[in-house]
Amino acid sequence: MIFDISLQAIVATLILALYSVTILGLVFVVIAENRNPLKTIPWVIVLVFLPGLGLVFYFFFGQDNRKQRIISRRAYKRIMKRPQEGRKPSEDFCSVPTPYAPLVHLLGYSNHCPLLYGTSISIFTNGSDKFNDLYEELQRATHHIHLQYYIFRDDPTGRKIQELLIAKALSGVNVRVLYDDVGCWNVKKRFFREMKKAGIEVYAFLRVAFPVFTSKVNYRNHRKIVVIDGKVGYMGGMNVAERYVQGTSWGNWRDTHFKFRGKGALGLQSAFLIDWYVASKKLLNDKAYYPPAPVFGDNIMQLLTSGPVGPWRTLLQAVIFLVANAKKYVYIQTPYFLPTEGLNQALQTAALGGIDVRLMLPKRSDTRVANMASHSFIGDLVKAGAKIYLYESGFLHSKVVVSDDALTCIGSANMDFRSFEHNFEITAFVYQEGFASQMKKIFVHDMLHCEKINPSHWLKRPLRQRLTESFLRLFSPLL
Repeated sequence: MIFDISLQAIVATLILALYSVTILGLVFVVIAENRNPLKTIPWVIVLVFLPGLGLVFYFFFGQDNRKQRIISRRAYKRIMKRPQEGRKPSEDFCSVPTPYAPLVHLLGYSNHCPLLYGTSISIFTNGSDKFNDLYEELQRATHHIHLQYYIFRDDPTGRKIQELLIAKALSGVNVRVLYDDVGCWNVKKRFFREMKKAGIEVYAFLRVAFPVFTSKVNYRNHRKIVVIDGKVGYMGGMNVAERYVQGTSWGNWRDTHFKFRGKGALGLQSAFLIDWYVASKKLLNDKAYYPPAPVFGDNIMQLLTSGPVGPWRTLLQAVIFLVANAKKYVYIQTPYFLPTEGLNQALQTAALGGIDVRLMLPKRSDTRVANMASHSFIGDLVKAGAKIYLYESGFLHSKVVVSDDALTCIGSANMDFRSFEHNFEITAFVYQEGFASQMKKIFVHDMLHCEKINPSHWLKRPLRQRLTESFLRLFSPLL
C-alpha cells in the first residue's frame, strides 16, 4: 500500500514537472519570438496563471506563423504577371503627389503593389444599394464570377445571391466561390453543397476541422471580393447577410462598400486568384481573366493584400505612415479600435501637433468586450486634442481613413490587432483629391448622427468602469 502511494506520488510529481517545463518552455518561446511586449505580456499572464486553459489557447490562437509561406513564389509570380502585361508607362507608372512617394515605395517594396491608373470607383453607404447593384452585375455576367466573403449567411440575402450564382452556372458561366471556414461555421453544409451540385466550384479558406484542429483557426480570411468578367469588382466592409440590408435591433447597419471598373477590378482579380490557389491548389492565370481595362479617370490606386505571413506588417506600417505624414487632417471610421502602441502614439502625436484627428466609432457594438476595451484608448486621445464621435443611429461597420483631401484608405480592415496581425485583409490606397473629398463629405454627414465626446465628461467616468476597460485593454491583442 505504501509502495502504491509512493509510486502515485512519483508519477504525479513527474507529470507536474513535465507540465511545468512545458509551460515554462512556451513562455520562453513567446518571449524569444521578440513580439510586441503588449502582445507578449498577455500570453505570459495566461500561460502562468491559467496553465491548462492557457496551453490550449496558445496552441489554437497564439502561434506566430508570419515566417510561413502559404503560396510558392513561382505560383505568386505567375498569377501577378497578368495584370502587369501591356501596361503603359504614362498610365501605371505615373507619379503620385510627392508627399506620398515613400508610401508608394513602401507598398511596392513590401507587398509588390503596382500603381493602378484610371479606376472608376462607385461608393455604397448602405446594404440595399450595394446588393441591388451587385444583383444587376451578376445577372450581366457572361464568362466568370469570382466571389469571396468572410461571412456568407443562409438567409434571404444569402439565398438570393446563391440562386443567382446557380442560375449563372447553369447557363454556362464559370462561377467560383470562396468563403472563410470560421466565418461560416454556423452555415449548414447543404447551403454550399447546393451550389456545387449546380457546377459552382466552392472552397473554404484554411478549413478547420476535427480532429485536425490547428492554430490556423486564429488566421482568418476577412476579405470581401467580387470580380465579374474581369471588368467589374467589389470590395469593402460588407459581408453577405440580411443584417447589412435590414440593420440591427438597435438601428441601421452603417457600412461602406465600393465598386471598381478598370485596373482596380484587375487588381481584385489577382487577389482573388491567389486566395483561390491557396484554397483549391488550382492555378488560374489565363488572359481571359484579365481583359483590357479602359481608363475611367485620373485616380491612382494601390491594392494591398495583407495577412499573417511575410516579414512585414505592411498594412500597419502604411496606416502609421498615413497618420504621421498628415498635414491638415486625418478622419477615421472603424467599428473596432484596438490600436497597436505605434499607431496609438502616431494618432496622439498628430493631434498634439495640431492635425485635425477625428475618430468615429459605434456607440453600441456587436462585440461588447472589444467595445469596452476600445474605450480605454479614448482618454489619452482626447487629452491630446483628437475629436471622438460615437455613432448613435445603429452599428457603424465602415472602415475608411481619409487625409488631407488627397489620400483615402478603404477596404476590409479594422483598426485593431486582429486586422493588422492575424487576418488576411485587402485595402486600397487611392491617391486622388476628388475621391478623398467625396469620402470626407460622407464622414462629415455621418457626424450628424453621432455624439461627440466631451473630454471633461469622458475623463470623469465611474472608476469601476474605467478599471474594467483598462483590464480588458490588457487583452486587446487577443480580442
